[in-house]
Amino acid sequence: MHWADFTAQRLKLECGENLVAASGITPSGEFHLGHIREILSAEMIHRACLDAGLDSRYIFIVDSMDPLRRVYPFLSDEYEQYIGCPLAFIPAPNPDGTPSQDGLSYAEHFLGPFLEALQQIGVFPEVIMNHQTYENGDFAVKIDSAIQNTDTIKDIIERISGRELPDDWFPYKPLGSDRSMDGVTVTGYEKPYVHWTDRHGESGSADIRKADGKLPWRIDWAARWGIHGITCEPAGKDHGAAGGSFDTGIPICKLLDSEPPAKMVYEWIQLKGSGPMSSSTGNTIGPIEALSLVPPEILRYLIAGSKMNKHIDFNTGPALFQMADEYERLVANPPSGTDEELNKRQRVARDTQNAALRLSQVKHGTNPSDSLAGVSFRHLAMLAQIKSNDDNIWKSLFESDHIFDPNPSDALIDRLSRMRNWIESVHFPDDARIVIQSELTEDARKNLDGEQMSFLINFKQAISDITWNDEQISQAIKDTVEVTQIGARQAYIAIYWAVLGQHFGPRASSLLVEIGSEKLEQLLP
Repeated sequence: MHWADFTAQRLKLECGENLVAASGITPSGEFHLGHIREILSAEMIHRACLDAGLDSRYIFIVDSMDPLRRVYPFLSDEYEQYIGCPLAFIPAPNPDGTPSQDGLSYAEHFLGPFLEALQQIGVFPEVIMNHQTYENGDFAVKIDSAIQNTDTIKDIIERISGRELPDDWFPYKPLGSDRSMDGVTVTGYEKPYVHWTDRHGESGSADIRKADGKLPWRIDWAARWGIHGITCEPAGKDHGAAGGSFDTGIPICKLLDSEPPAKMVYEWIQLKGSGPMSSSTGNTIGPIEALSLVPPEILRYLIAGSKMNKHIDFNTGPALFQMADEYERLVANPPSGTDEELNKRQRVARDTQNAALRLSQVKHGTNPSDSLAGVSFRHLAMLAQIKSNDDNIWKSLFESDHIFDPNPSDALIDRLSRMRNWIESVHFPDDARIVIQSELTEDARKNLDGEQMSFLINFKQAISDITWNDEQISQAIKDTVEVTQIGARQAYIAIYWAVLGQHFGPRASSLLVEIGSEKLEQLLP
C-alpha cells in the first residue's frame, strides 16, 4: 500500500471519519522546492483520505506571526528597525530591498507567488494566516493554560530537547513599544494581560486575546494542533528528530488539553551534489522556477513516487530525463495483474505505482492518461534543439508515429513549452545539448581514425537510396558496421563526431531522421 493510502487507513482507525491534514510555512523570503515535499505529503494524504471516503480537510498555516530574524541579503539596511517584528506587520520589500509603501505586508509579498505555484501543481488548501488566529482570540485559552503551566512546560522542553532555558523564561512573547519581540521582558500576568518592559525602557501590557504577542515556536505548534483539530502534519527531519519540536510538542499539546497528531517525519529534498535545499545558504531552486522546467504532474510524481523516509535528489540534469520518461512509461503501461497472478513483491509494486500515478495528477480524480504526452523527454529535448518552429515538431512527431493526430494534445504543447524553458536555462545538462555542425570539422577529423573515416564513407553510400525513416537508417548503420568490420560503438562515435562535433549524442537514427538526408550528406566525407 502506498504511504498516503496507508496513512489514511491508520488515521481512520485512530481518529475516526473527520480528519484534518496540515502543513505550514514561514514567509520570511523566497520559497524553495524543499518546501513542496511537506506540502505535497500532507495534500496527498488528504487526497488519499477523500479517496477512502473520509471527511478530510487540508489546511495550510502561514506563520505570519513569526518575527523577522535578521536583515537578509535581499533586504536594505532599513529593515534593521523591523527585526523581531511579526512578518504580518512589516512592509513588503521593493525590488531594491527597501520597504515598500504600497500597503502589502512582508508575509503577503512572499506568500502570493508561492500560492500561485501551489495552484499550478493542483494544491488548493484552506489558507490560515496565524496572526489572524491570534487576532481572533483563538489562541487565548491555550496561552493562558501555557502561562499557568510555565514550570511544567519548561521542564518538558529542557528534559526532552536537552536545552537549558533561562531562569526568567516565559511561554509567551509580547510585542514591545516598537512592535518587536526582541528585548522585551515579562514583568507579570493578570489574565488576560501580560505586563512587560522593553529595551527602550517603555512599559505596557499585551492582551492574549489579540495579536499583541505570540507563543514560542514549540508551544505555538503544539497549541494549534488543538485549535485546528489537526490529525496529521508531516514534519521535516529537523523538527522530527529525537528531542525536536515534534517530541516536545506531543506532551505540551496534551498538557494544553488537546490530542496531538501521530508523529510523521519526511526526509529533505536535496539538489543533486549540493545537499539539502536551504534559503539561508542560497542552495535552492524555487517552485515557480522548477515548474517552468518540469510539468506539474512529474513534480508531483517526484514526491508521490518516493518513500517519505528517503531523501530525494532533485536533479535538473540527466536524472530528470529518467524520471520524466519513467512517468510516461507508467502512464502508458500502468502495472496490472490480479493478486492470484502476482507474488507479494509484484503486488506491492503494482499497488504503490498505481497509487503514485493517481496522486500525481494535478486535478484530483482525473485519469493519468489525460496527462500523457506520448513522447519521451529525451526525444522532445532533441527536437526542441533542432527545430525552432513548433509546427515542424508536431509534423515530425506525426510522421514518425510518435503521435497519431497531427494536432498535438494540450499535454504535449505544455511539455514542449517547458522543455524550451529548460533548454534555455542554466539547469539544462551540458551533455544533452546538441548543435548540428555545418561541415565535417577539423576537430572531428582529428578524432576520427582510419576505420571510422572508412565507416562514414561507406555509410554515406549506404543511405543514398534508402527510405528516410528510423528503421531503415538503423539498418543502414548495422549493414555498414558489418561491411567495414568496425565495432558498433566506434561507428556511433564516428556519426556523433560528424554530426555534432562530439563523441556522444541522442539516439543516432532518430537524430539523423530529423536533420534529413541532404544535410547529413554534407557532413559525411
